[in-house]
Amino acid sequence: MRDATPGQSDQTIFLSDYAPVPVTVSHVDLHFRLDPQATEVSARLTCRRQRPGDMVLNGEHLEMVSLAIDGTPLSDDAYTLTDTTLTLHDAPDAFLLETVARIAPAANKALEGLYMSGGMYCTQCEAEGFRRITWMLDRPDVMATYDVEIEADLPVLLSNGDEVSPGKWHDPWPKPTYLFALVAGNLVATSDSFVTMDGREVALNIWVRPGDEGRTGYAMDALKRSMAWDEKVYGRAYDLSVFNIVAVDDFNMGAMENKGLNIFNSKYVLASPETATDTDFALIEGIVAHEYFHNWTGNRITCRDWFQLCLKEGLTVFRDQQFSADMRGDAVQRIGDVLQLRARQFREDAGPLAHPVRPESFVEINNFYTATVYEKGAEVIGMLRTLVGADAYAKGCTLYFDRHDGQACTIEDWLACFEEVSGRDLSQFKLWYSQAGTPRVTLRDSFADGTYRIDLAQTLPDTPGQTDKAPMVIPLSFGLLDQSGKEIRPTEVFELSTAQDSVSVELAEKPVLSMLRGFSAPVILDRDQSDADRLILLASDTDPFNRWEAGRGLAKDRLLRAITEGAAFDDAWLDALSAVVQDEGADPAFRALALSLPSEDDLAQTLHAAGVVPDPDAIYITRRAAMLAIAEHLADVLTPLRDALRTPGAYDPNATDAGKRALSAALLRHLTLLDGGTASRAAYDAADNMTDRMAAFTCLLDAGDTTVADHFEADWKHDRLVMDKWFMAQVAHAAPGRAAVVAHALTNHADFDPSNPNRFRAVVGGLTAGNPAGFHAPDGSGYAFLADWLLKLDASNPQTAARMSTAFDTWRRYDADRQALIRAQLEAMAEADTSRDLAEMVNRMLG
Repeated sequence: MRDATPGQSDQTIFLSDYAPVPVTVSHVDLHFRLDPQATEVSARLTCRRQRPGDMVLNGEHLEMVSLAIDGTPLSDDAYTLTDTTLTLHDAPDAFLLETVARIAPAANKALEGLYMSGGMYCTQCEAEGFRRITWMLDRPDVMATYDVEIEADLPVLLSNGDEVSPGKWHDPWPKPTYLFALVAGNLVATSDSFVTMDGREVALNIWVRPGDEGRTGYAMDALKRSMAWDEKVYGRAYDLSVFNIVAVDDFNMGAMENKGLNIFNSKYVLASPETATDTDFALIEGIVAHEYFHNWTGNRITCRDWFQLCLKEGLTVFRDQQFSADMRGDAVQRIGDVLQLRARQFREDAGPLAHPVRPESFVEINNFYTATVYEKGAEVIGMLRTLVGADAYAKGCTLYFDRHDGQACTIEDWLACFEEVSGRDLSQFKLWYSQAGTPRVTLRDSFADGTYRIDLAQTLPDTPGQTDKAPMVIPLSFGLLDQSGKEIRPTEVFELSTAQDSVSVELAEKPVLSMLRGFSAPVILDRDQSDADRLILLASDTDPFNRWEAGRGLAKDRLLRAITEGAAFDDAWLDALSAVVQDEGADPAFRALALSLPSEDDLAQTLHAAGVVPDPDAIYITRRAAMLAIAEHLADVLTPLRDALRTPGAYDPNATDAGKRALSAALLRHLTLLDGGTASRAAYDAADNMTDRMAAFTCLLDAGDTTVADHFEADWKHDRLVMDKWFMAQVAHAAPGRAAVVAHALTNHADFDPSNPNRFRAVVGGLTAGNPAGFHAPDGSGYAFLADWLLKLDASNPQTAARMSTAFDTWRRYDADRQALIRAQLEAMAEADTSRDLAEMVNRMLG
């Protein structure tokens, strides 16, 4: 063995440096002899040379037991072994590489590679976890078929593909390492079947711990609906004889699309009316669909390198959003998607963590599983569909599936298919993948001599490493209404592709402009729109998104004026809001969204963008005052409206009933401000489902009830997922001055386990995301709490620690005192001995 050289795991990786591997792998044979402390992994890799150079395999936390080529052990000078790589020198053109590695799954607290959760063996290999299992070319462009044998004294042994005999699995479809999966343990299955459009019967299994099988019905139903939808809308059928889902308690992500064996965080599988909320049911539906849809957009066709991550994630998010819109209604789904985009991705774009949808470099790829890659990536797909049209989009997708099945692809491969079917040049559109930041579109309109003119200008702000950006192609959907609210020009799309442009329309009178219908592009629209126009749109716009957006704009203007000028909340706004809330012809879910005010973080970002330093305490106080003003304005109808929304019969998670419960909960929040919690206590005691119980529980916490938390815990301490809700709610609904104190106390609770990502996120996320005023407490207690726990968790689970650190990314928007407090915490973390995951995030935030 040659002298080992240090690993280069902290090197910056650049898109421009991509090159195919010198030696690739076409087939992988794996044999696992499972043991918590000493699992042996025997690997046989069928290798072939494709260009000159050494073969450099990845491997971390592995003990070498043996190493051979074609059955002959390698001499010491034939290879170099480091902590992160195994390099083969002068390898032949075709050979069988045989390795035996020893690993300790029970000691693996990073939850990457092969690890244990509650006595069960499971894996998580995306993005680079396979290298913790055995030595391999751990990159997405190396696609191989797999045969897996699992040896263990356990009743259930699962891997990818089809089971050929007990514990032996064959996956005929080439896949990269990140899609490998193994599960072994004492599990029980809920089973069903699905017949594909080509007549093949597929066995469906959802595997859970004994006792949880009664909560898998909705996930199974969502899976079957997803399979049918993908056949109908995209023409994609499933391609194996079995599809397995496994619920795992300790999981860093929401779920993982491993070929034929999806591994899920338990919270996105297990649901019953007694333990899960409507939000939980909707998330299960969407995430089951998302992971299933990856079978084609991610598995059968994967990404060439991790810079192309949006090619599978952005595309699949768009597909799951389409599915959820069909299941739950276009308008409410679109509003929810945009709320998520603005809350997570716009915030990311506006700070030090801004990066393009296709990044150009990274140190740790796990840090780029971001809202930009996922949510903005989905918006880019939506814009592409708008620009080429629905028919050309469908044809382009079919061409992509046919042309690139079994390949690892790039954004260029994807766009080329749509250029071919549509005849459009998409080279300018591709800037959406390479330019970071949220475009700002300035709109000014005028009316004179029978001509209505819309003047438009676009700008793209500087972001880390990028300045002087080129104009983008921005599809702007718009319609026109007259002063009575009647639509006089239906929706059309204007493509803004230059820095400035205009639209002119001949009309008899000035219309009311409904711009950016359906949120047709992920931009910030800067326009001076009168209250009169917004009130017309709120009352009459035929586009539900813009109807909601008009109400949102009215609310935000009032809140901002109250924060900066001390202005009162006027009756015109309150009357208009009251009319929407009482509009029985509107979807109750839409009415609930209309009643919800802009978030504290949204208001802080809006103030910052306007050059005003946001005060978290003032935002919190003003927002509460606005809610009270709405409650007082609706006082006479709050209870009658809630009574009218009661749904007879047993609980059903369908969208219609869920919408009624959402509106009822919104009304209860306002009623609590008036009665101090009397109605909420009655609702809590009467609740027969977790949706209603959590709505009343959080209202009582807001009202300062000192007994309800103990009562809730006594009822639900046996259920780990319900207790996650209990932990989070107490922090999120604590008074801002006590939020950090409450969070700290909960970390000393006997059931707080920081090694479980769900429980850690419940407490820490309950503070950072759920209680902004508490997190930004002037004494810095929230900042100290977060930094302390990030350093503690980083030692065992760097991936989760790095993701949670993004709570600090907006630090430059606040006052000098808060900036100094946050900078001190960031600098302390930068000086500490941290993982590359956390170090990269901290250094990027410090700039």
